[in-house]
Amino acid sequence: MSEKTKTAEVAESEEKKAVRSLEKNRRYIGSRETRAYILYDIAQSFNIDARMEYFTNDILVIAFRWQTIISGIVGVWDIINDLFLASLVDRTNTRFGKFKPYLVLYAGPGAVMGMIFWSMPLIFPGAPAAYLPKILLFFVLKMLQNLNGSMYGIAKTGILSTITPDRIDRTRLINQANLISSLVERWPEYLVKFGIDAVNREIIPIKMTSLFAGFGVFTALFSSLFGLYFAIIYRERVLQSVEKPTQKEALSSLFKSRPLMMMALSSLLSRFGLSVDMSTYYIQVLNVSSMEIFVGIPGMFATYASYTYVDKLRERFSTKSLWILGEHLGDLLVIPVFIFGSINKNFKKPIPIGIALAIHEFIWNLFYALRKVIPQEIQNEVIDYSEWKFGYRTEGMTGVMQGLAAKVVGTFGAMMKSIIYQMIGYRQGLKPGQQTERTEYLLFFSTTLLPIMTGSLGIIPKFFYNINEKTRKRMYAELEERRREIAQKLNSEEETPEE
Repeated sequence: MSEKTKTAEVAESEEKKAVRSLEKNRRYIGSRETRAYILYDIAQSFNIDARMEYFTNDILVIAFRWQTIISGIVGVWDIINDLFLASLVDRTNTRFGKFKPYLVLYAGPGAVMGMIFWSMPLIFPGAPAAYLPKILLFFVLKMLQNLNGSMYGIAKTGILSTITPDRIDRTRLINQANLISSLVERWPEYLVKFGIDAVNREIIPIKMTSLFAGFGVFTALFSSLFGLYFAIIYRERVLQSVEKPTQKEALSSLFKSRPLMMMALSSLLSRFGLSVDMSTYYIQVLNVSSMEIFVGIPGMFATYASYTYVDKLRERFSTKSLWILGEHLGDLLVIPVFIFGSINKNFKKPIPIGIALAIHEFIWNLFYALRKVIPQEIQNEVIDYSEWKFGYRTEGMTGVMQGLAAKVVGTFGAMMKSIIYQMIGYRQGLKPGQQTERTEYLLFFSTTLLPIMTGSLGIIPKFFYNINEKTRKRMYAELEERRREIAQKLNSEEETPEE
């Protein structure tokens, strides 16, 4: 290698270090806004939704046939309101920002609907599984929660892409929020797991209906307050293009943008995965709802450790490689767990299967930070890519199109859950240990091997994601210059006195 070449490589290396150093020191988001975003991140998981399936099947007791019908109707409704709301959001431009009005609007109704939903067993105590007033209220709440959730979800998609124009600053915020919120956000879930075991063993003298109502009302109220606080505090710093996309242009962005297409296809194919709730297996087969906590303890240490090297992994490997690794390693790890559980009926033995699941969780959570950071980073750069290529931002439609086809498949999957429960012979409202052994084994199968058998195709589109490091650098350099010109133009127009 010639001296000239070596000198050029050293210069290039030094330039990269200088640029990286400059990027790491660039901050748009202050401490107050960072704290508000962390509370907002906590709010998204500060709930007991992980026990939703068990609650619906065995506490509220909604008949499987009605669950199938309602899932189908709500799924179609979800697709319709997503398209309407996405177009509405993308054409919104208020002095408060593009997304703030929707986040503020979500908070109050979201809290009220959540509190009513989890209190339904107290409203209809002992009502049969097909009791019509209970079915109607369940249906109405599902429809309204879906509408409210769609509005919130679309706004959430665009927040991180507009809160800061700097990719490094954005990743830093995601890392901080995920790390800190992981210490807090799952405490309601942990407490309700212990509560279920305590009620089943008659350690505490309350009914299961009261346990769920109490936790449900508490988490619905506080998560809404956290979200509202962030909605009031945060600022949108990425200027929206003056020209707003038509609904046709927003829809066509899916087919014109290859990165968006690959992200949407991956989401679609992954949603073909069929499963039932793991918590039902823990409760009905092992009779240890809190087993999930003990299984997750080794993985908890791996989770926190994963944030210490995620930046180094991002420097050494491509975003695409980390996206694939973070989201699909768990599929491979489940296979030996299923094989072990099938030997000598280990799936019924809390300690052996607990150890196997704990090992799975530990290895899988070594890459936890990748699963939290990289998909969000992918989504944000897909939005920026559309602005770079087509001249307008479509945060709302990007969020919708990413999940639109997946929701079509997901609606089928949601309907299939009730059918799977019926196929494996699951009987509603029974206490732990009262299902047949065949049903218990099929529950284990449906929570481990079945999901990866039916949903592993989601890995394929990721290989065709085409934003590499070279494209990314060029894109953000040109976007920065373009945004600077727009800001200067707007400032000059504001300073020009009217005649």
